[in-house]
Amino acid sequence: MSEAITVARPYAQAAFDEAKKLGDLQGWSAVLQAGSRAVDNQEVRQVITSPRATDKQMEDLMLSLCDAKAGPHANFLKLLVENQRLLLLPEIAAMYEELRADAERSVDVTVSSAFELNDAQKQKILESLKKRMGREIKLSCKVDGELIGGIVIRAGDKVIDGSARTRLSEMANALA
Repeated sequence: MSEAITVARPYAQAAFDEAKKLGDLQGWSAVLQAGSRAVDNQEVRQVITSPRATDKQMEDLMLSLCDAKAGPHANFLKLLVENQRLLLLPEIAAMYEELRADAERSVDVTVSSAFELNDAQKQKILESLKKRMGREIKLSCKVDGELIGGIVIRAGDKVIDGSARTRLSEMANALA
């Protein structure tokens, strides 16, 4: 996995640099996400990894799946085919999104809670995180009944765990 990340990093940086130069961060994001979803599909993966598939066939397939007709998006996908790097698209897309979020001064945050959060609670979490991180927050919430109570906040590699499940586990360890 770390080798894939190392190989994918220059491609993600090149895509980001080109997107920034063209002022098309959103467009590049859409193409890379579509490519990532495509190579995660079992049938597409079989074609990509088949020794019988030609570069032209793979290019045509990826261009149609990513809705990239011509220009820099198409050239980038062709480069990935040429260098046999299509399977790295999920890593490239993830790194690109990190670079994009950093450039846009935003961060994706996932809040898991034992119960559905109301709008006031979501707003309070949003304002608190915005103040703490100094960035625009893209908040997504999900319910996880296994938490018992409380919430778990994930922002990139940062985790704030205020769940009852974790507290009970900590108490059990202290008593053992």
